[in-house]
Amino acid sequence: MDQQQLLAAHEAIDLHEIINFKTLGLAKSKLMQGLVFDQELRALMEKDVQQTQQAIAELQAVYAKAPFHAPVPEFRPTPILN
Repeated sequence: MDQQQLLAAHEAIDLHEIINFKTLGLAKSKLMQGLVFDQELRALMEKDVQQTQQAIAELQAVYAKAPFHAPVPEFRPTPILN
């Protein structure tokens, strides 16, 4: 892919969904490691965690080319309680 080429809006949304999916999988793998007693399985899970972290970093680099950026508010809105 050309470095200057931007993602289309639908591609950016799809990529965002993939990053979310991989992030949830990463969290689950990290949490499940505490429940695994087999060292070989634990080593495989750790390898999966490392590969997933690398994949997420690469996907985020591509996502930075999205043609839109939603502003992140400095402060969270005040909840309406009434």
